[in-house]
Amino acid sequence: MGKLVYNAVGHSFDIEDRTLAHLRLVFMNKLRRSEPFMFHFAVGDGSGSRSLWIHPSIPLVFHFYGSRSPQVNRRWVDDLMLEASSPNGLSITPEPDPDSAEPLAL
Repeated sequence: MGKLVYNAVGHSFDIEDRTLAHLRLVFMNKLRRSEPFMFHFAVGDGSGSRSLWIHPSIPLVFHFYGSRSPQVNRRWVDDLMLEASSPNGLSITPEPDPDSAEPLAL
């Protein structure tokens, strides 16, 4: 279980390491392009959900507790990038099977 630390003032949220690794890639790519976005997620203690405005000026820390980096599922990163670019912002979607190919739209 990892932690996403938001705004470096004690706002931290537990997120499973595998999910956090994929979110890190999405956040990194969106912020590198100066594309702020809304991030919505359920709080692990069952107390509801949170929405965070993710912007390049707000400090973020990704704290991983596992000793090995998870293998990246490119399809999941692509799905999460699409979510982050949507009008509703990024919500964590279920991880797709990396081996199941969807037909490309022509």
